[in-house]
Amino acid sequence: MGVQALLLLALVLTLVFGQAQARTLTAQIERIDSAIAKLDEVSIRLFWPAGASHGELRLRARRIDSPSLGYRFDNLDWRCRLQRKDSQAWACDGEVRSGNAAPMQLSIAVDAMDIDGQLASGASRIGVHREAANPDATRIDLTRIPLVWTQALLSQAWPAAVIGTGTGDARLTVRAVDNQPLRISGPVALHGAGLDTEDGSIAAADLDATVNVDALLGDADLIRLEGRLDGGELLWGTTYLALEQRRIDLRVGAEHHDGEGWKLPELYWNDPGILTVEGSAGLDAGNDLDALDLRVRAPDLASLRDGYLSGWLGMAGLGEMTFTGAANGSVRMRGGQLADADLHLAGVNLVDADERFSFAGLEGDVALSSGAAVNSALQWSGGTLHGMALGAALLPFRSEGGNVQLREAVAVPLLGGKVLLNHLLMRPPLDAGGAVLRFGVALEELDVSRLSEALDWPAFAGTLSGSIPDAHYRDEQLILDGGLEMQLFGGRVGVSALSMERPFGVLPTLSADIVFDDIDLTALTGAFDFGSISGKLDGRVAELRLVGWEAVAFDAWLVTDCHRGVRQRISQRAVQDLTSVGNASFVNSLQSQLIGFFDDFGYSRLGIGCKLANEVCTMQGLAPAGDGFVLVEGSGVPRLTVLGFNRRVDWPTLVERLAAVGKGEVKAVVD
Repeated sequence: MGVQALLLLALVLTLVFGQAQARTLTAQIERIDSAIAKLDEVSIRLFWPAGASHGELRLRARRIDSPSLGYRFDNLDWRCRLQRKDSQAWACDGEVRSGNAAPMQLSIAVDAMDIDGQLASGASRIGVHREAANPDATRIDLTRIPLVWTQALLSQAWPAAVIGTGTGDARLTVRAVDNQPLRISGPVALHGAGLDTEDGSIAAADLDATVNVDALLGDADLIRLEGRLDGGELLWGTTYLALEQRRIDLRVGAEHHDGEGWKLPELYWNDPGILTVEGSAGLDAGNDLDALDLRVRAPDLASLRDGYLSGWLGMAGLGEMTFTGAANGSVRMRGGQLADADLHLAGVNLVDADERFSFAGLEGDVALSSGAAVNSALQWSGGTLHGMALGAALLPFRSEGGNVQLREAVAVPLLGGKVLLNHLLMRPPLDAGGAVLRFGVALEELDVSRLSEALDWPAFAGTLSGSIPDAHYRDEQLILDGGLEMQLFGGRVGVSALSMERPFGVLPTLSADIVFDDIDLTALTGAFDFGSISGKLDGRVAELRLVGWEAVAFDAWLVTDCHRGVRQRISQRAVQDLTSVGNASFVNSLQSQLIGFFDDFGYSRLGIGCKLANEVCTMQGLAPAGDGFVLVEGSGVPRLTVLGFNRRVDWPTLVERLAAVGKGEVKAVVD
């Protein structure tokens, strides 16, 4: 609108000085061109009553177009009261309209030396000052301007950005010289600024800023900003910045040439005591990141987490993780791909809020090189994994060709044994193949009693050993080759076909196959307080699937395995617990009456199966028996046979019954 006022002023001068004695004057001008704007189909009418101290000026234009500033106005209509202040000064003040927009107040004052104009709407003001001695320079003063008024100008440099809220103040000098770039310079202050991009990837809210602007807009755009931010919120992709009321010092240099992407040869961000970033960047023609050179210092990771990392941590399922210590690093990108990076940690402690893991005393470096080999090393003094204490460890790394891998195997003390990390390879998303994580791990003689205590399981005894020779993580899925083997309750438990989805995200999913071989039922039922059963147990849990660590699907079958010299007995309590859990019953009423007279009973076989789907367990036993199925096949005298009749059992109800039995909350009822 400042350009518009300037052109209107020139027309007023022509009219007034050229036709001083006319009572009514009209003029039609097809087109007016200037370095800033073009006016089409301009009409002017001046009416000055005889003997009056003022006249009425009306100026209309079908279109005003300012390509360099990005503005266009249709059907402009300004009416003002024209007065002569002295022999060399004129003023005109009145309402101006454009299309269906709300009217504003436009005033222009002219003397031999200066031109001053002001456009007002409520408390918002745009002031324009131009000196005859310097006609190429125009000063524009903005006061409490709604930032949405600057949308067209912003769209010239950033078409995807949409301004939502905020006001601004500025004192700008605009230099417009024919055949030269438009130059805009001066201080700008933003208050409560808010914007979004069309795809939602970049946003700002409640942003306060004071910056000095120096911009050249033409065939090549050159922009430099220097100043500070004083609070607000910013979102850039996954990076969410909560600036609160902190003062952030910043400098940005940017340049753009037709057909190319923006170059940012100077980037500086200083959040004192929290984060300092220096470097440069470049975008390609599609405005995707093409080149980057950054150096980062973070002396207080606790503050960095709250102010900068909450978005990234939330995506990784670590939104409540806390950490302390300091870090610094660097990163370099070329051709849109990560080329080199280095991260140095000093005195870092990490604690997952869900107590899944923690690390204390993290020190050292992790370096990434896409070219020649670079060595680095990271160590910790201690930690936990789901409540299990981790011993100290040192991880020596070597990086080349975009990969980071261990230089040698690493042993980490755990549960009286050790975890052996045989190999580890990490590759960030350097190409279309995406990020890669591969590792091989072995467990050696872990104490299962300590494991069960840490996980709040019943008191188990035994050892856990096994190996996963190769595991790989990609697209939030962890697939483990090999398997784990546990020596539990005098037998063996094997786990294979392991895979996980979103292991650190929302609702992690685990899939596996489990086999049991020669489990000592006396030890097993004793651990779970499930009466007493002697014998050996085999079985499988195929296609197990846990979501959020809750079982949602499996196909399980458990059956006793007869061994020479091994007694097979089931106690009265175990019989009662079994019938209470599975809605089972005895073969006839005589068995029901006799059970109270015996402490235990012989059996020849015991078998139970469950196929879980959609929260319903489809049950089976050793063999069909009329409308039911055999769970316990008796042996000897008295001969006790237990049948099941409910083939479809609600899984949550079954889990509640099992939990009650394990806690001894089910009382045996003897008929």
